[in-house]
Amino acid sequence: MIKIEGLSHSFGDNKVLEDVELEIGDKKVLGLVGINGAGKSTLLRLISGVYHPQTGKVSYDGNDPLKDETRRNLFLLPDDPYFNGQTTCKSLIEMYKVFYPEVDEEVFKEIINDFKLPWKKPLRTFSKGMRRQAFVALAFAVAPKYLLLDEAFDGLDPLARKKFKDRLSKLVKEKGSTVIISSHSLKELEDFCDEFVMIDEHHLISSGKVLEKTMDLFKYQLAFKEIPTEETFAALSVKSIKITGRVATVVCEGEAGEIEEKLNALDPLILDKLDVNFEEAFIGDIDRKLRGGES
Repeated sequence: MIKIEGLSHSFGDNKVLEDVELEIGDKKVLGLVGINGAGKSTLLRLISGVYHPQTGKVSYDGNDPLKDETRRNLFLLPDDPYFNGQTTCKSLIEMYKVFYPEVDEEVFKEIINDFKLPWKKPLRTFSKGMRRQAFVALAFAVAPKYLLLDEAFDGLDPLARKKFKDRLSKLVKEKGSTVIISSHSLKELEDFCDEFVMIDEHHLISSGKVLEKTMDLFKYQLAFKEIPTEETFAALSVKSIKITGRVATVVCEGEAGEIEEKLNALDPLILDKLDVNFEEAFIGDIDRKLRGGES
């Protein structure tokens, strides 16, 4: 289990994180979501021990992340992994053998070949997506107990993303790994993570299981004789709303029967129920927070 207690961090006068409290259970895939600049990368670096927290602490099964035993079970793939001008896939795996003696070179080669990456060509000549594929292959070859991935989908094409997700699921099931994966692309996390944490304005503002997040939300599209306004739906607990002419699309929280009764009372010309996705639940939380409500 990863335990984060009272974590705060700043860069000079720039506050990045404040009073972060979080526990991450074993064999979980946790999605860390938030807009660019929200503090996701900083939090991952603090969790991994790359940064030392100014306030608070991080522990892995009660152990400090800087202990050698913990480090061997921990792998961070940052959004901008380091490599020098001469680094190749071949030299990359050789270098990481020093830090992770049990790294599986055969797994690394298998994934490199699967991605059709050149073995001896410098990484500096690769595209961004190809470099990301090389380091993703390295992460799976290490197969750590704790895997931290920062914007892991960035630069990957749809096929590479599918292969990545499949291998990550296999890693969790077969190795019992715990994974934290950050992304600003909510659609990437919706069908993939067990749980999520939302970060905004230095704080964790929402968390929970992905399926539970959408369970009590209902989405409707309505058409009216006259152009509606946000006040039209004042009697409902609205998570998000979009009005285009006489058509309104609303995401509401509550009990379906009660919501539909209130919507029918508005005398719409058309009332259709639609599916809600995780992205809309996330946006709804942010929207409500900006409106001054609780998140």
